[in-house]
Amino acid sequence: MSNAFHTTVVGSMPKRPWLYEKTFALDGKQDHFGEGGRWSVPDALLRTAQDDATRAVIQQQEHSGVDIVSDGEQRRKNYVTAITAAMGGFDYANLAEKQMRGGRRRVMTGRCVGPIEHKGPIIADDLAFLLAHTDRAVKVTLPGPMTVVDSTVDAYYGDERAFGMGWAEAVNREARLLDAMGADIIQFDEPVFSRYPDRCEAWGIEALNRAAEGLRAKTAVHICYGYPQPGLQRPIVDSYSRVIAALETSAIDILALEFEGSKLDVAELKACRSKTVMFGCVFNSDDVPLETPEHVADRLCAAAEILSPERVMAAPDCGLVMCSPDVAVRKLQTMCAGAHLARVRAGL
Repeated sequence: MSNAFHTTVVGSMPKRPWLYEKTFALDGKQDHFGEGGRWSVPDALLRTAQDDATRAVIQQQEHSGVDIVSDGEQRRKNYVTAITAAMGGFDYANLAEKQMRGGRRRVMTGRCVGPIEHKGPIIADDLAFLLAHTDRAVKVTLPGPMTVVDSTVDAYYGDERAFGMGWAEAVNREARLLDAMGADIIQFDEPVFSRYPDRCEAWGIEALNRAAEGLRAKTAVHICYGYPQPGLQRPIVDSYSRVIAALETSAIDILALEFEGSKLDVAELKACRSKTVMFGCVFNSDDVPLETPEHVADRLCAAAEILSPERVMAAPDCGLVMCSPDVAVRKLQTMCAGAHLARVRAGL
């Protein structure tokens, strides 16, 4: 198979209502900025239900044609808090008010109240399950330092960089465990890079490098403009040229970038001189018309004119957790059909 236009996911897939009941944190009463729901099954049955849900989303990705699959984050209520709450040093019993995402919202969230400590494996079992249930390449995701700093209240470090480096050192321990197990891609989610290019340049890249230090797997960083949510604006600040230029100095191999929903010009990729790009070519929302394979191919080929087909991967803009299950599958099918068409057009 050609190395051009490989297909993958950003990480999350929708959870079925029989597994999880979603609520949203727009009222400021839920922990963290995103979902604050509850499991739909009793604790005694939860692991079995999560296993069933994970098998289903793995198969959905495989049947859609995805080359590099994830576990769909079916065991996580939220992509940040599932990891932070398992580390030492965080308090989610006594929440505090936090303005985050460049002022996009103000909510109640967890606090960092002591030195961050990796107490033991957090998602190693999740990766083991994924490896046992697919023969395709796999990826795992972890929240990056700047996003953790922006998603929690610092009641201990007193300095953003110190807080970020504390997280980087702790999450690196988890990443090394996943690396030793055979993950093909380890991705650090940093959606806030797009909101804070100054901080990205000042200490975000340094912290990201520390988080990825010593890994043999390919490393990725995911950058976007946040989940679309009812009643909440999603301002698009064109910071890619600065962020990509900063990431060119990093040790990260792959840049996972939103392009479809933000309608950013692929010319932004001219700043990307050496990295592979996981190009967002389907938007992670039910509220827009479904993309076509021809449109996806057009976008991928435009990106490849700047980077080369081998340095362009097809992916959604972000995790698909906010989509309905049927739309998420149709998005993946469209994406994979578009990637195939792009290979045909490129004569590969």
